[in-house]
Amino acid sequence: MEWKIILEIATQELTINIRNRWTLIFAVVFGALVLSISYFGMRAEGFSGMQNFTRTSASILNLVLYLVPLVALIMGTLSFTGDKGATELLYSQPVLRSEVQLGKLLGVFGSMALSTLIGFTLAGALVVAANGMGGLLRYSLFVALALLLALVFLCLAALVATANQRKTRAFGVALFLWFFFVFFYDLLAIGVTVWLRGGSANTFLFVSLFGNPVDMVRVAALIILDGVTIFGAAGAALLRFLGGKTASVALLLLGLAVWICFPLWVSQRLLRHQDI
Repeated sequence: MEWKIILEIATQELTINIRNRWTLIFAVVFGALVLSISYFGMRAEGFSGMQNFTRTSASILNLVLYLVPLVALIMGTLSFTGDKGATELLYSQPVLRSEVQLGKLLGVFGSMALSTLIGFTLAGALVVAANGMGGLLRYSLFVALALLLALVFLCLAALVATANQRKTRAFGVALFLWFFFVFFYDLLAIGVTVWLRGGSANTFLFVSLFGNPVDMVRVAALIILDGVTIFGAAGAALLRFLGGKTASVALLLLGLAVWICFPLWVSQRLLRHQDI
């Protein structure tokens, strides 16, 4: 595998996605939502105006958890099931299929990271102007978690697009994954704990946390933002099992790395044996 070829394909994919109107729409909408939530998000609690970095991050956490996976799945599926003629032409070149897929993935991730960072940077600049630099490191780590979440769901989109060559079916599966991880998974986990007792329920909550990348990013963000008082049961179980914030965040990052590598590895194995 040659990184020069991968980076050339990634640059081409990044250029195509920057010119895509959906990328521009996402950048504008995400930036507007981040700014408005940062300004008005804590108004119900009696705070007005631009908040500090910790309150700003807490206000936009749910926006990240809902919007970033959805946009990553849509943009990823759109890219990997795009123009069939262009894809066939690309695969006919003397390059490995894995190089093409990895290059396209990095290109889409680059465009999404660029769009996301516009919103975060605008909000961050206003927070610095209003409240100074305090909490900037936590805000930067929160932004890094958002980008990590985007990469996880882009890898899932690559797997979905490779396993479902029909575009309509791939989009259907991608939307199902978004609904499952964002809405249904927590209900399913809580429902199972009703049938368990004592330590078994706590162990199940601890293990179930690693089955959902959205929950993992939520818990890691709350640990970084020092929001332990509003943890859910899964987060409380995690801290109880590991006994510390640093070990918990490290384990969650390792879990997210698995969620990036495993779908990518499976999709590359599928792609290797497909008749394109």
